[in-house]
Amino acid sequence: MIHLHDIRYVRIGTNDMDHAVSFATRVLGLELGDRDAGGAYMRSDDRDHTLVYLPAPAHDHTVGFEVPDMTALDAAAAELEAAGIQVHVGTASECEQRRVTAFVSFQEPSGGTVDLVAKPFHSGRHYAPSRQAGITGFSHVGLYTKEPARDEKFWTGNSNARVSDWIGDAPLLRIDATHHKIALFPSKRSGVQHINHQVESIDDVMRSFYFLKENNVHIRFGPGRHPTSGAMFLYFEGPDGMTYEYSTGVRMIDDEAAYRPRKFPFKSTSFCAWGSKPDIPEFKT
Repeated sequence: MIHLHDIRYVRIGTNDMDHAVSFATRVLGLELGDRDAGGAYMRSDDRDHTLVYLPAPAHDHTVGFEVPDMTALDAAAAELEAAGIQVHVGTASECEQRRVTAFVSFQEPSGGTVDLVAKPFHSGRHYAPSRQAGITGFSHVGLYTKEPARDEKFWTGNSNARVSDWIGDAPLLRIDATHHKIALFPSKRSGVQHINHQVESIDDVMRSFYFLKENNVHIRFGPGRHPTSGAMFLYFEGPDGMTYEYSTGVRMIDDEAAYRPRKFPFKSTSFCAWGSKPDIPEFKT
C-alpha cells in the first residue's frame, strides 16, 4: 500500500502568468519564492513552495504528495505498475523543477496527474506573506471525479487514504488526522477542483471576505461552516476560473478505531450549516 505522508503541492497552468502571480501575492496572500522560465513558485509555509503557476494550458493540473522516503517511492512505483498503471520516473531536470530529490508521476483513474515525491525541499527562511491573510499553510485539494465509487476505491485501495465522510457520492478522504486532504467531486472533468489554505481563525476568514468584496473578487461560497469537517470557510474565484478556499477549525480524527464515516445527503445544508448557498457547480444540488 502506498503511504501518502502529506499533500505537498499543486502545479497549475495559466494563460496569464503575470496576472496569476499578482493574484497570488496581492489577493491570496502567498509569497513569491522564485520565478523562472519554468514557472512561478508560491510559498504558504516553510516548504520551498506549495503552489506553482506554469506557462501551460489552464487545464494542466498536477497534485503532488510526499511519501516517507526513497524506499517508499520505489515501492509505490512498483505497486502502481503491478496494478497496470503507467508510471513516469522523473528526470533530473524534472526533479529540479519540482524542487524534490526524486518523484514518479501517474494518472489517477479520472485522468488527473499525480506526483509522488521523496525528499522534497524545505526553505531555510520563514514564510513572508505578501498580504496578512492569516495563512498557516496549504492543506487540501478538491479533485474532479468522473466515477466517485471507482475513484474512492482507487485511493482507499492503493494508498492509506480513508473516508471521513460522504456528501452524496462525494467522498472526503484523510491521509492523517486532518478530516480530509482530498475531496472527490463528481464531474465530467479531471484535475483540480479547488485549492485550500488554512488560516488562523474565523477573524481571518471574515477579514478576507470583506477584502475580497472590496477588490471585486467573485465570492463563490460562504462565509459558512462545513457540517462534515466543522471548518469555517470562504471560497472565491481566481485566475483561469480556479476556485480557492480559506478555512479554519477543521476537525481532527485522532481515534481511528472508534471513528465511523458519515453519509450526508447531497444538498446545500450538507455543505454549509449556516445557510450559505454555493456558486460552485460541483456543490449545487
